[in-house]
Amino acid sequence: MSALEGMRILDMTQYEAGPSCTQLLAWLGADVVKIEPRGQGDAGRHLLTPDSNYSNYFCNWNSNKRSVALDLTKPEGRELLFRMLPSYDVFVENYAPGVAEKLGVTYEAMTEVHPDLIYASNKGFGNFGPRAQHKAYDQVVQAAAGAVSITGEADGPPVMPGPTSADSGSGLHLAVGILAAYTQRARTGRGQRVDVSMQEAMLYLMRTMFSFRCDWGRQVVPRFGNIRGAPPTGMYPCKPGGANDFVYLMTITDKHWDSLCATIERLDLIADERFSTSLDRFKNADAIFAEITKWTKERTKQEIQEILGSAGVPCSGVADSVDIHQDSHLQARGFLHELDLPEHGRQTLMGSGVRLSESEIELTRAPLLGEHTDEVLAQDLGISSQELRALREGGVVG
Repeated sequence: MSALEGMRILDMTQYEAGPSCTQLLAWLGADVVKIEPRGQGDAGRHLLTPDSNYSNYFCNWNSNKRSVALDLTKPEGRELLFRMLPSYDVFVENYAPGVAEKLGVTYEAMTEVHPDLIYASNKGFGNFGPRAQHKAYDQVVQAAAGAVSITGEADGPPVMPGPTSADSGSGLHLAVGILAAYTQRARTGRGQRVDVSMQEAMLYLMRTMFSFRCDWGRQVVPRFGNIRGAPPTGMYPCKPGGANDFVYLMTITDKHWDSLCATIERLDLIADERFSTSLDRFKNADAIFAEITKWTKERTKQEIQEILGSAGVPCSGVADSVDIHQDSHLQARGFLHELDLPEHGRQTLMGSGVRLSESEIELTRAPLLGEHTDEVLAQDLGISSQELRALREGGVVG
C-alpha cells in the first residue's frame, strides 16, 4: 500500500515549479492526472526541443503521472474539467498571474462546485501583495530572494546559481502545504487554499547564509565564491586535471585535521608548530594548502573521496552530470532508474529522494500528451467511446 493511496490530484502545472510538486506526490502514491492544453501541452514538453513534445526536461519532472488533453478555451472543455473535479481531492496550478482567471479555474469557481477541494497555487510572488501580478521564472526569483547577491567571487559581479532552487524548492513547499491541508481535511472535512510564493520558498533556503553576516538585516552579506574555510577546508585540484577534477574537503574539528594528516601519511604536519591550533593553521593557510595539494594532485577525485571519507574526513569530489548518472552509491540506493522512453530509447532517470519503509512506488515514465485522455474520462465520467470520438472530432479533447 502506498503512503498517499486514495489521494487524487488534478495537475494543471507547467515547467518545473508546479510539476516538481505533483511528481513528488505521485512518487508517494497519489493518483496525479495532468490536464494539458490540447495540441501543445505543458510548455516544458518543448523546452530546447521545438520539434518534439517529449523533451528530456519534461521527462524528468513528470514521471508517474497520467495526461489528459483538454481545450479549456472551449466551453465544452471547461465543462468536462468541472465535471471531473468532484472526483479529486486537490487541484494544483502554477500559471502566470491572470491565466487561471482567464480560463475560469479560480479558487472561487472551483470550490463552488467542490466545496471541500484543496486548491494549491505556486506563483513567483504569491497570490497577494504588491508584486503578485509580476511574472517570474526561477532565475528572476533567485535574484529577488538574494541568492544571486551572495554567489560569485568576492570582488566580482553577482552570479546566477546553477541549481533551479526557486522552482523545485517552491514545488517542495507546495507539496508540504498540500499534505498539511489534506491531513487537516481528514479531521475537519474542510478544504482550503494553499498559497506558495517562490520568493518566500527560496528565502527559506537563504536563512543560513543570511544569519551568518547580515546582523538581522542591517548588513549586506558578501559574495563568498570559493573562499577557503578554516584551513585546510577548501577546494583542491585532482588528477587528471579536467574542468571538474577537484575535491572539496572540510576539517571542522581537530580530530578531522588529525585524521586527514594520518590518512595522507603526513604526521609531520600534526607535529609542525605552525599548524598546532586552528588559529595557527589559519595564519599559515597557504603552507597547508600547498602541502595538501601535493597529495590530491596525485589522485583522482573518486580515489580521494573514498580514502578520506572512509577515514572520517568530510569530503567529496566535484561530481558533474556524467558522474551523477554513473554514481555507484546512487545506483546501490536505487535512486537511478533505467526506463524505456518514447523517442529517447533506454535512458537513466533520477528517482525520489524520499524513502518510506512501508511504501514503495515503481517509477514510471512521463506520459505522452493526452495519452490517458480516454482512460481518465471513462474512469471519472463514464464517457462512452462514441462520446469521446465526438469530443475529439470537435477539438475539445486531444
